[in-house]
Amino acid sequence: VQLVESGGGLVQAGGSLRLSCAASGSTFSITTMGWYRQAPGKHRDVVATITSGGGSTNYADSVKGRFTISRDNAKNTMSLQMNSLKPEDTAVYYCDARTVSWGVRYDYWGQGTQVTVSS
Repeated sequence: VQLVESGGGLVQAGGSLRLSCAASGSTFSITTMGWYRQAPGKHRDVVATITSGGGSTNYADSVKGRFTISRDNAKNTMSLQMNSLKPEDTAVYYCDARTVSWGVRYDYWGQGTQVTVSS
């Protein structure tokens, strides 16, 4: 599975951005997908996840009500709509796709896209 993120950039506080993740390869094996972010000097943290059918989503408390995760399995894409952005949302955002084979979980990562929110 290969993942490519796009849509990052520089935005003022209060603004919006939409991140996209395009998956290719063995996409039929993907189950849960998610967005993670890593700020300088910090660990990579989960932002939002979505199950294979899109029926269940989870968000970090810090983004609830502001971010919306979605996916289109027909197009093998996932998106993150980010509204009311804050300077503390500044980070590199990574797309994650999870597969399970013979009971073993694998996580695939994109290269990351920078999001910078200015105050």
